[in-house]
Order: sequence, then C-alpha cells, then structure tokens
Amino acid sequence: MSEDDAALWARLRAGNESALGDLFDRHEARLFRHASRLLTAREDAKDAVAVAFFELWRKRETVRLVDGSPLPWLLNTVSHSARNLERSARRYRALLVRAPLSPHTQAPVAPDETGILAALKRLPAREQSVIVLTVLEGYPDRVAAETLGIPVGTVKSRLARAKAKLRDEMAAMEGAWA
Repeated sequence: MSEDDAALWARLRAGNESALGDLFDRHEARLFRHASRLLTAREDAKDAVAVAFFELWRKRETVRLVDGSPLPWLLNTVSHSARNLERSARRYRALLVRAPLSPHTQAPVAPDETGILAALKRLPAREQSVIVLTVLEGYPDRVAAETLGIPVGTVKSRLARAKAKLRDEMAAMEGAWA
C-alpha cells in the first residue's frame, strides 16, 4: 500500500528527497496534462512540471496544503510556470522576427493563437488561476480559495468575470465563422 500525500509531505518537510520523487511519480501525469493544455510545446510542458517540483522542494516550509495534498499548489505553480515559459517564448519569437534574415531563410511561424485556449491565455493571471483550478481541474471553490489564499467570494466573482469574458470571446469567434 502506498503512502498518502500527507505522509509523503511529512517526509518531504523533514528533508527526505525520495518523498519528493514519490510525489512526482504520483502527480506528474496530471500536472503534465494540465501544462499541455496551457502550452504549445511538449518540452515546455515538461519544463513547467519540473519547475513546479523544484519550487515545491525549495518552498516546502511555506507551501499551503489543501486537504493534506500539495496538488492544488502544484497545479497553480504549473500555471504560473507555463505563463512565464509562454511569455519567454513570445519574446524569443519576436526577437527572431526582428533579426536579419539571410536570403534563403524564412521567418518562424507563430503557433495558432485562436480558440478557447488562446482566450484562456488572454485572461488576467488571477482569473486564469481560478478557471484552471475550478473548471479545468474540477476543484470546489473552497479548495481554490485555500490554494490561492483568497476568500471564497473572491473566487466566485473572479470565476463569474472570467466565464463572462470567455463567453463573449467565444460568441465573437462563432460570429466570425458564420
């Protein structure tokens, strides 16, 4: 029988590195799926997961658990890492476009920035975090509030705002298809 997250967490807080590996084995697939939804490159998704676990180890003294599990914290950290990686990739692509080209090379093509994932990426980070935790990952509002360190009412208002923005963007996209 395997240890639960709370037991692994106690070992990790005590400095046991193998507990970090056990947590990684337990949650890596879910975190990778989450990162893959937010990023276009598979390698970037792997990097976002790795960054989250490095941060978990580094900040193990201050990480807030929800119902005895660091998974909500890890999901939120993967979201932040994904945003940082995406921002970095955008800056890199912009730099490449401005770089002088030899006559035989073509400018790089940016990924398709249309659809619901693109609309999700355009939301403010605070609203994006709430959507990720409650809608994409299915956590209750209470758990999202604990993870983000905000009141439940704030989660509900951010969720309502984010859903309205996404609904408006999707309606505009559907109108463009007609």
